[in-house]
This record gives sequence, structure tokens and C-alpha cells, in this order.
Amino acid sequence: MAPPGRRRPLVVLSLVCLSFLLIHTASAASAVLGIDLGTEYIKAALVKPGIPLEIVPTKDSRRKETAAVGFKPSANHQGDGFPERVYGSDAVALAARFPAHIYPNLKPLLAARFDASEVTEEYQRRHPVLAVVADKSRSTVAFKSEAVSKEQEPFRVEELLAMELQNVKANAEALAGKGSTIRDAVVTIPAFYTAEERRAVELAAELAGLRVLALISDGLAVGLNYATSRTFPDVSADGKPETHLVFDMGAGSTTATVLRFQGRTVKDVGRFNKTIQEVNVLGTGWDRSLGGDAMNGLLVDKMIDAFVASSKAKSAGVQAGAVNSHGRAAAKLWKEAERIRQVLSANTETMASFEGLYEDVDFRYKLTRADFEEATSDFAKRIDAPIRQALAMAKLSMDAIDSVIMHGGASRTPFVQRQLESLVGDEAKVRSNVNADEAAVFGAAFKGAGLSPSFRVKEIRTGEVAGYPVGLQWTAEGKERQQKLFLPTSYTNTEKLVPFQNQKDFAFTMYQTLPSVETADTNTPVIRIETQNLTSSVRELTDKYGCSTADITTTFAIRLTASDALPEIVRGFVSCEVEATEKKGGVVDDLKGMFGFGSKKDDQEPLNEGSSDPASSETAAKDATPASGSASESQITPEASPVTSKEPKMKLQKINLEFKTQREGIPEISATEIKGIRERLQAFHASDKSRLQREEALNSLEGFTYRARDLVTEESFIEASSADERTRLESALQLASDWLYGDGASAGRDELKARLKELKDLVAPVEKRRQEAVKRPQEIKLMKEALEQSKTLVSMIKAQAEEAASKSSATPTSKPTEDGPATTSSASDDLDDLDDFSSSTTTTASTSSAPKMPIYTMEDVKSIEKIYETIQEWFTTKLAEQEKLLPLDDPVLLSKDIAAKTKQLNDVAMNLLQKKMRVPPKPKASSKPKTAKAGKGKGSSTASGEDGSASKSKPTIRIDDPENGPTEAEISAAIEMAKKKVKSDQKTMSRDEL
Repeated sequence: MAPPGRRRPLVVLSLVCLSFLLIHTASAASAVLGIDLGTEYIKAALVKPGIPLEIVPTKDSRRKETAAVGFKPSANHQGDGFPERVYGSDAVALAARFPAHIYPNLKPLLAARFDASEVTEEYQRRHPVLAVVADKSRSTVAFKSEAVSKEQEPFRVEELLAMELQNVKANAEALAGKGSTIRDAVVTIPAFYTAEERRAVELAAELAGLRVLALISDGLAVGLNYATSRTFPDVSADGKPETHLVFDMGAGSTTATVLRFQGRTVKDVGRFNKTIQEVNVLGTGWDRSLGGDAMNGLLVDKMIDAFVASSKAKSAGVQAGAVNSHGRAAAKLWKEAERIRQVLSANTETMASFEGLYEDVDFRYKLTRADFEEATSDFAKRIDAPIRQALAMAKLSMDAIDSVIMHGGASRTPFVQRQLESLVGDEAKVRSNVNADEAAVFGAAFKGAGLSPSFRVKEIRTGEVAGYPVGLQWTAEGKERQQKLFLPTSYTNTEKLVPFQNQKDFAFTMYQTLPSVETADTNTPVIRIETQNLTSSVRELTDKYGCSTADITTTFAIRLTASDALPEIVRGFVSCEVEATEKKGGVVDDLKGMFGFGSKKDDQEPLNEGSSDPASSETAAKDATPASGSASESQITPEASPVTSKEPKMKLQKINLEFKTQREGIPEISATEIKGIRERLQAFHASDKSRLQREEALNSLEGFTYRARDLVTEESFIEASSADERTRLESALQLASDWLYGDGASAGRDELKARLKELKDLVAPVEKRRQEAVKRPQEIKLMKEALEQSKTLVSMIKAQAEEAASKSSATPTSKPTEDGPATTSSASDDLDDLDDFSSSTTTTASTSSAPKMPIYTMEDVKSIEKIYETIQEWFTTKLAEQEKLLPLDDPVLLSKDIAAKTKQLNDVAMNLLQKKMRVPPKPKASSKPKTAKAGKGKGSSTASGEDGSASKSKPTIRIDDPENGPTEAEISAAIEMAKKKVKSDQKTMSRDEL
């Protein structure tokens, strides 16, 4: 090991490296993304240093992205390649052209079974052209696309959703700045999502390259955003909490969430307290199929019925089923239905027009708000159910609700607002005090900032609930047993200890109890746990610690995770109570006892302070517990020792259990399949990148052809080019244009770049001459000015150098005197000028008559003369050659060469001028000898003169004499006097002298 003195630098270096690593890591992972995953739209908000909380815009600068992804087949698409991917509004715009390759509104299909799901049937009805198939390994929904090769596996819903999230991630990184990488995200989900649906969202985010910090319910996210700008009553000071209900009606579903808002005083660092805000979920309710998408479906059905009933359609024999199953017609109808519903929220009537809707039959449709509300009367009746369900779970009535906060695009529908006001009973309670579109995404982003260590935000603690009951199921003594573990209102991150009587390895399952309208509630398995060492651990307790089997208990700690509200095993152990044995002392305790520092618990009793009675000491010694080998043992008689019986101390002996967990429900995707999905996503990314680069090369070539045609007609270009050059360029441009609209439409990037290079090679020589003709005159002017200035500088330096040389040769050299060497004022020590230490008996040394050092020498003259003459000769020669050339000839005198030579000349001149500025100033001459002040300070001791008598003046301090140098006291006093002198001189010295 290195000595202590050498270890310290290593520790410091390690700390510095660790600090740099932490700072770098925090900087790299500082950005957090909040994602509101909706059925129809996906919204994202970014939190990053410099970007406090901002919506991530789409590529066309919209604040929300349509939840759709599609494949755009192209004519030059290779069979083994990958098609172009389109997202959002671009994908919806192509739905009429490529209905079989556009996948919108995928959120309801997460974890949906292919063969027994109403959601799957409804999706197929709305999008009949899409090839919906079953996933081979999991029996969930997948899509087969003809845009890729037949050998490709069907696309799972999680993979398609991952593509949409990758697009959102790319937009966020573009907002964050060049080189930014975003990894962390908080995603909103409906409160009714099951364990399988939550895992599907996490899988999609993982495939997109995102790490989900937490899943947060839509209602809680809205409430969190509501709390960021408000302060609520402090319940620690008998304040009354506020209770609000968030009604969220989006495109796919409707949820109601009862939230309690309150402040609380908690302990802070040290002895201080702080007040935090709390947002806790009290109850939730939902309707999975009530939303704007269902209203759009109703409008589509009404328009199809009206179209089929029209005279033109009847004459063409159009059937409703044929229109609904026609991909292009259905895509047009769904797009127009969304527009009609939004318009009717603000207007009383609207009109829709379709040109060639089906079989070249045009169609016009008019709808009023009254007709729309009459058609959706059944939807209005379903609005009350989620609210009543949430109030029942919270065990509250509507009177206890302070306000209803509306969120979601469909909540703007007039009949929805009227129904809410009727249910609440007070119009003032129904409020639109949050952004109905962006409150949830802002709440998710704020949640992510609070979870990230890179940000410090307002402390708002949230309480998420399970949503569904969670229970246990296992076999004990040959019987199936069940136990309820968590209620729907149980909060996440709450740990419970669950005892079992099993003493052999066994397995148990945790499940969610899902409600069903038609049948009884079903227990859906979530996770299976199987112990690995329970049998051996029980044997160890019985054999080693003497436990009886009746006293042994198996215990597991279970909680709902804070990230996704799913149950997990924290730890498991088997235990029993055993008698605690005294712990024998080790080597250290033996050494302590040897020197009289033994343990005071068993063999020593502290003396009473202030006790002088020997009898008291003796009594204390008798009451003390005897210790073997102690001195007090000989003083205690057997008769005097009391017989006491102590109960044995007991302790809980634990052995940690090893266990294996396995997900239940929908089977997990295997590692091989995950790898295949990642490789396909990477291949899509590489294909998109290559396609983008090809498009850039194509645009560059096409743009250059247009610019080159304009150049040919410019007068300056004609002057700098020959007729033959222009003819060849025009011919090449014509060939390039013809090729672009012919074979070039399917050409690769390399071929496009080669064509562009050919054209640039023809234009570059002429363009160079043209630019040189513009730049050269100005550079020639600057060169002539630099030569003139350098000539003047050479004359000045030469004159100064010759004058300094003549003075130096005429000045005699000073010689030392007989008494000692001559000293110069510049060699005197700074301490010699101090008043208190200047001797009155010493004489002032004569100043040296050495000659002044010259600033410039003849070597400087020769160097600048050589550079000046070289550049002047080069410039004169090149300028003469250039003047003989025609404008269409290649120049021999380039502007960049002139600029380089000018800079070289100016740099030499500047260095010589700076040389004069670097010469030190002339030192001040001493005016007169300074007399010493008597009797001042510790340094006022007298010095012996030549006659041996003590002098009253202070001696001069000579720091250049190592034998007779100053003492420490003398140096300290000299420094203090030097400081005083400097302050005094600063007041009188002029700025030029300084």
C-alpha cells in the first residue's frame, strides 16, 4: 500500500473522475419525455435543461400526432427490402390510396385476443381491408402486410406502436437539440388497463428505445397538472382537503377519477419542516367503448345508409355491405365523420361532399346537431355510469365533489356537457379550468421530472391505486386456497407481509379479479412464484437451531410496484423463534480485558459518583453479576449471593428464500422473437435513412440543373466561359433532365451523386474564374497597402537600429572600484528602499553607466527586408502574368494566395511592433539616501560598526548572504513595511509610471 501522503492525491483524483462521470451521466440522461398515449392522437411533452416544459411538435409543426402508421409501396420497391414508413396525418392522407397498408387507432388492440374479443371484431368491421391475423405464439392480434416480402412475420400491435413511439422520440430529440438522446419517459394509460395491457405498453416503449419510468393513469395525470399551479389546505393544520372529479372522454374510452387534493407538513432536512402537496386517487370508473371513435362509427353508418338510399346509388345497385368493406370508400367516410363531429360541437349544421365515393357515384350529406344528438341519445345515457362507479369506489356522494374537471376532445360535445351539468346538479361545478387536450401530457412530463434526479420541481406526492382487486391462490394440505391481498383502492408501493404454513417447496399465483357484464368476475393470473430452497431451509431450522415444525412460518413481502401498479415479490423468508445465545468476545475484547477495558454489561458495574462510603462499594460489588477471573469474585460469599432466575432471551431466526417468478396470462415474447423484432425495426430505420439520403441526392441534382441553367444566361458567367464550355454544359444539363424524368426516377443514391459531380465539374472552372474576377481587385488593393506599410516600417526600424549601434560603440564600459564591485540600481534589493531598514552610515552605491539595450537590431532589419522583398517580387511577377490573361482563362493570381501573403506580411510587422511594447520600463533612480528611524519595532536592534560600538540605526537586510542573512522576525517586519510603502507609492505614482 502506498504511504498516506501519496494516497491522498489518488483519492482526490478518484473523486474528480467520479464527479465528472456523474455530471456527464446526469447531462446525458437529463431529458425526460411525457407521453399521452391516446386512441386517436399521441401527444408528447419534453422536460430538459433549457426546455422547462414544452409540447413536442410534429414534423409539420402540429402539437399532436395522429396515432397511425403506414407503409407506402413504391414502384422501385425491392421484394426483399422495406417500404417507406409514414406517420400521423401523412398516413391518414394515404389511407384512401393504400387502405390495406395504413394502421390507425391501435391502442384498443393491445393485449387483445384474436379469436374471442369484441374489440378485435369491431376493429375488423371498421377496417375491413386490413389483413388481421393471429400471432402464432400468443394468439393476439397481428397484421400481415403485402408491402413487405412474404417471408416476413406478421406485425404485432406492439411492434407497430413502437414505430409510432420511435417517431415521437425522434421529434423530441430534434426539439432537444443536435446530438441529444432521450431514453426516459412517463406514459399515460387508462385506469382500466389490466396487467397484460400495461405490459404491452411497456414492451412497445422498450422496443422504441424508451425506458418507462412510470405508467400513470389519465385522471391522475390531469390532477397532477391541476396541482402544479395551486396550493391546497394543509391537513396538518386542520385544513379541509379538496375533492375533485376528473371526467376524461377521449376517442376510445371514458373514465372518471375522484381525486383528493391537500397539503401536508412533513419533516425536512435537519430540524426544519416543509409543506408538500398531495394528490391521491380515491376511486375510478370507466366505459371502455364510450368515446369519440364510437360516435364517428355511428356517423359512418348513417352516411352509408343515406348514400345507399340515394337515387344514383340505387340505380347503380350499391349495397351497404359493399360500401363498408370497400377500403377507399370507408377511409373517406371515417375521415369525414371525424370532421363532422368536431364541426357540430361549435355549429348547428354542416355539409359533407364526396366525389366518386363508390362506383363513381357522387354523394352529398347534410347533418344538423339535433339529428346528431338524437342519433347519439344512447351514448348520453352511458355518461352517468363511470361517474357513479368512481363515486361508489370512493364512498362519496356528488355533494362531496367540489368540481368536475373536464378533459379529452370528446368532452367538448354539447350533449356531453349538458349531461354532466344535469348529473352534478350545479352548472358552476362543471369546469374547463385545464387544457382539455394537453393537461394529461403535461402531468406525465411533470411526473417524469419529479422521478428524474436531474430536476428539482415542486414536491407533489401522488397516490395511484390498483384499479382491480389482487389476490393469492395456492395449494396447502391438498386443498386450493385463495386470499384477497389488495383492494381496488389499495395504493401502490404499499408492502404487505403474507404468512404461509407451507414448509415444503410450493408455488402460488397472484391474480387480478376482472369484472364481467355477462358472466361472473374472473380471476386472471398475473404472476406465478415458485420457491427453490424452502424445504432445505426448514430442515436447517429444525436441525441446526432446534425449531419445531409448528413454530416455523413461511412469509413473503408483496407490494404493488410504483411504476405500473402490478404485484411483485419483494422478499421471502422462513423463520422461527430461538433462544438467543451470548456472543463471545473476540480478540479485540480479550485485549480490552487484559488492559482493564472489558465490557461493562456483564462483569462491571459503574461506581456511584460522589460516594465515599466503603460499604456502598461493597454492596454494589455483592449485587454485581460475578465474572470468571474478576477481582470482585473473591469478595462475594456464596451465602450473600442472591439466587435469581432469568427468562431466556428469544430472537427470530430467518433464512431468506430463493424463488423463481414467471409471468402468467399472455405468454411472453421469446428472446429470439424480440431480437428479430429489433432487427426488423433497425432494418426499417436503415431503409428510411437510405431513402432520405437518396431523396436529398435527387433534390440536389434536380436543383443544380435549374441553377446551372440560370448561370448560363448570366453576363458574368458568359464573360468567364468560352462558347465551347457553354455548349458542353447546356448539352449535359439537357441529358441530366431527360435522365431524371426517365431512368433516373429509380436510380440509386450513388448514381445520383455521380451525375451531380459530372455537372459540377463542368461548372466549377467557370464559376472559379467568375468569383476570382470579383474578389481579386479588393485583395490586390489590400496587398499594395500592406507592401507600402511594410516599406515604411523597414525604413523606421533600420534607422533606429543604426542609431542604437552607433551609441553602443561610443559608450565606455564601467569598471569596478578598488573598494569593491560597482552595483547598479536595478540590482539592488527591494527591501533596501524601506525607511526602517536603510542604514544612515552606509553610502549610496553609484549608478551603473552601462549602455541602454536597443529595441531593434540589424537582424530584425534583415528579416523583415527579406520577407518584404520576397513577397514584393512574387506579387509583381504574378500580377504581370495575370494582366496578360483574358477573362475566360484560368487565373494564375488567386485571391486566396494574395490574402495569405498579405497576412504573412502583416504578421511580421505586428510582431516587430509588439517587440517594442514588451521592453521593460526604465527603473526609477534613487533620489537621496534615507535615514533610519530609531526605536521602532522588533527589528530595531543595533549593529556594530567598524570600531565595535553599537549603532543606533537599523542594519541593511542582506538576503543574498546565506551566512549573515536576516532573521525570521526581520523578514516579517520588512514585509509589513513593504506593504505600507506600496500603498503610499500607489497614491502618488501616475498611471503612466505604473
